[in-house]
Amino acid sequence: MRLVVGLGNPGPEYAHHRHNVGFMAVDELAHRHRFGPWKKRFQGLITEGQIGPEKVYLLKPQTFMNLSGQSVGEAMRFYKMTPDQVIVLHDELDLPPGKLRAKKGGGHGGHNGLRSIDDHIGKDYWRIRLGIGHPGDKNLVHGWVLSNFAKADQTWLVPFLDAIVADFGLMTDGEAEKFQSRIALVTQPPKPAKQAAPKTSPGEPR
Repeated sequence: MRLVVGLGNPGPEYAHHRHNVGFMAVDELAHRHRFGPWKKRFQGLITEGQIGPEKVYLLKPQTFMNLSGQSVGEAMRFYKMTPDQVIVLHDELDLPPGKLRAKKGGGHGGHNGLRSIDDHIGKDYWRIRLGIGHPGDKNLVHGWVLSNFAKADQTWLVPFLDAIVADFGLMTDGEAEKFQSRIALVTQPPKPAKQAAPKTSPGEPR
């Protein structure tokens, strides 16, 4: 059994923000794997279903990002899970767009959603860092995460989310390294085709 948490802020005005890519990922998981309807519980929205052989609960905390741990802690305790059964998907400034890292434990890296979860359940849960890129100046970070993905971002965001959903069974099966490698493989840009050397006719200078 797994509790898979997507981080974000509730409300339509935040729906397409970079900070909400965790919500986007769990929405896609719910849709593709035909989970049941979302229900209001644990200060969040939760749905249950199956990914491969594993029973999975998907959770979107509705507390706003900085209090995400309240919702996660309630749900984890209700289902009598341990932190290592919890998987959190969240935005990551320090990864290039469309790159992913999966890791159990570690620091919050300044992410307020993770900071809150650490406070409520400890650090021994799984984190899936979803790269959104960095604006290049720390003074621009707040506006960057709390603004919509650009139209041009759809060229990497859509296949990125598709790959996560298609191979998430590896993650729920405990194969985090395989999951990470698989995403890296299927989302890498195609190699440029090699151009054949031009043919020369007999007698032409080479």
